[in-house]
Amino acid sequence: MEELPQDSSSENEQPTLKRVINRLIRDVFTTVIPALLIAMFVNVYFAEAALVEDGPSMQPNLYRGDRVIVEKISYHFHPPRRGDVVVVERPSGEVSLIKRVVALPGETIEVHDGHAFINGVLIDEPWVKIFGGPDFAPTEIPAGHVFILGDNRSNSRDSRMIGPVPIEDVMGRAWLVYWPFEVIRLVP
Repeated sequence: MEELPQDSSSENEQPTLKRVINRLIRDVFTTVIPALLIAMFVNVYFAEAALVEDGPSMQPNLYRGDRVIVEKISYHFHPPRRGDVVVVERPSGEVSLIKRVVALPGETIEVHDGHAFINGVLIDEPWVKIFGGPDFAPTEIPAGHVFILGDNRSNSRDSRMIGPVPIEDVMGRAWLVYWPFEVIRLVP
């Protein structure tokens, strides 16, 4: 009697399945995990995405729903500068603010009808198109703090309400709007 060959498909499938699983595990450890670690490292030390949530306060330069890239590197080498658009962390439960740095440590700021005066001199702010809002009496900015204002002065919750903000609360400088896709641009 002739012997029929045994079905060796289950024997062949085992090594193949085992190779696939081994390859998948190897790929996870050599590609996916390093990619996640690199992304986390970049997010913590170099840049992160932020969403403009605080309404029309930065219009016409930023709008609610815009997504921006916030770079975190430059403030390790120098403090924020006048005109920088920054993201400021707020206490737990509050939305982070995206505003413009207007006054620096040691300067005296005052705001009248939305116009900023530094040490008694009106400053040039070409990015502001909508003035107004509450006034702010002359106040010296303490060391380690900056004074932030929205570009839409008539509708902005900023340092006029919350006071100067500690530089340590500044997460970074907003420099690129990347969403919505059709309006990709540098932050003015």
